[in-house]
Amino acid sequence: MRAAVFRGPNDIRFERVPIPDIGPGEALVRIACCGVCGTDIKKIQHGLVAPPRIFGHEMAGTIVALGAGTRGWSIGDRVAVMHHVPCRSCFYCDAGDFAQCPTYKRTGTTAGFEPAGGGFAEYVRVFDWVAAEGMVAVPEEVSFEEAAFLEPVNTCLKGLERARVRPGEVVLVIGQGQIGLLFTMMLRWKQARVVASDPLPYRREKALEMGAEAALDPAEDDVPAMLRGLTEGRGADLAIVAVADSSVVNSAMRTVRPGGRVLLFAQTRLGDAATVDAGEVCMLEKTLLGSYSSDITLQQAAADLVFSRTIDVRPLITHRFPLERTADAMCLASSPQDRSLKVMVQP
Repeated sequence: MRAAVFRGPNDIRFERVPIPDIGPGEALVRIACCGVCGTDIKKIQHGLVAPPRIFGHEMAGTIVALGAGTRGWSIGDRVAVMHHVPCRSCFYCDAGDFAQCPTYKRTGTTAGFEPAGGGFAEYVRVFDWVAAEGMVAVPEEVSFEEAAFLEPVNTCLKGLERARVRPGEVVLVIGQGQIGLLFTMMLRWKQARVVASDPLPYRREKALEMGAEAALDPAEDDVPAMLRGLTEGRGADLAIVAVADSSVVNSAMRTVRPGGRVLLFAQTRLGDAATVDAGEVCMLEKTLLGSYSSDITLQQAAADLVFSRTIDVRPLITHRFPLERTADAMCLASSPQDRSLKVMVQP
């Protein structure tokens, strides 16, 4: 089969590799599309994991083979595939911290080599623990592109749950790429008031289209002052950092009111230091928290949002690349143009 293989930092090669064999309880899925995610980009750019690997985890396709004893599925079923599923029985699962579960940390899908997702290939092997709980049936009326959003929508929903968003709260979303715009849409669904921030004009326009009541340019606008103007001088109730630049963390802390919260969502590399005024945390009782990856208990809720188009992800898709141009897709997603948002690879 064809695959885009990671061979080293910033080195993605289009190659032919064997179709993965599957074992008992497993599934083989023919990939229809796979979204490009920032976490994969970081691993590829910085060589955070050893090659060779085949990345891609926001994926959807059709089951073409089932291992002995695989239950609940048939060949021909349309599915979205999650790549992480927790054990549900360890210390971390009992605490509800599923992303810290040792089983969850094992990647449960592969197109060959060390498991790394596998969506940037024609076929993906789904291991037994993911085939049991990590595949979601996709209705015929829902496109595979929409289904590929289940994982990112789940992660955003988890972030909002962790941040305890309440109706009527004023929320600043820093960054209006595809994840920031998902947050903007989902916050409006949660009946929050959204202020968006992004340096790119097109992304500010999209934020307003998707329900933000203001869209600010951080290079030109006094964001903290504008938020105080919207909140009788208090500041935002919550700020969501949806950009990987950790230099904005301290400024995000300054935008929220005393007792407010800052959610880090894109700081997905250990050792990524940020400066924070400890006095704001202690004396002003501001909370700094993080949210990483998906939550198995929110899987059905995320599917309902996407499949019903309560959260309509279709306007977020701006670019589509064939599998042999996966390297170009990665390049665009890592250095976005003014009118680029979600980038899809279509094997």
